Amino acid sequence: MRISQELGVGEATVKRWLAGKGLTIDRLERMAQLCGLVLGDLAREAEESPGDLAHELTLAQEKALSTNIFLSFLFMALLGGVPPDEVAADFNVPKAAMDAALDRLERLALIDRLRSGRVRPLVDRALVFRKQPLRALFEAHMKRTFFELDYSQPETIYSAETVKLSPAGAAQLAELIERHHVEVQALAERDHIAHPAAPGSGWYGMLSVMRGLDMEPMRVDGIIAWTEALGAGGAKGPV
Repeated sequence: MRISQELGVGEATVKRWLAGKGLTIDRLERMAQLCGLVLGDLAREAEESPGDLAHELTLAQEKALSTNIFLSFLFMALLGGVPPDEVAADFNVPKAAMDAALDRLERLALIDRLRSGRVRPLVDRALVFRKQPLRALFEAHMKRTFFELDYSQPETIYSAETVKLSPAGAAQLAELIERHHVEVQALAERDHIAHPAAPGSGWYGMLSVMRGLDMEPMRVDGIIAWTEALGAGGAKGPV
């Protein structure tokens, strides 16, 4: 754990401190400094802490985000715990452009810009885009990223399953995909904390999708073709 390494104490000690046991002002200040904060920042963030996070974007919010792919990408990056200055550095975004984008996200009630300079999302990371605008944006800009992959290459990591499910089972699979989405976001946040600005870090895309399958090609190109070839090949079957 990075905190224990930086402070020179054991992980068990850090866990006790995070649970509020044996946590002095000096220790709290040292931990805050690891995040680039001072105690005053922590106090203000506690005072300004939002209530329940939104679990779904409004149609107006999705429409606004869909007007510009950078705006939507920035929002998703912030939702995943990546600070705006890191996004700016990765993509050479001018300060004026970044400030304008953050102002827009704040006016849309998607983030809070704290006095410490930090950004706090107002939406739960488990959100799912259920409306048309952002799905259309994905269709235009991201779909080809996944469907133009050469899946025969060893560096392409993917998982594919064909299963038969009842309606109840299909609903459970949809829930499993949503939980996976949350777990990936949590992994990214833990990784960012443990390995900030690590050499070789890069942006990765992951797509989880389920759909009912059209089995007619399998029937025509598979079963019928196999049966016909079997008849032509005699008892030994097709070669």
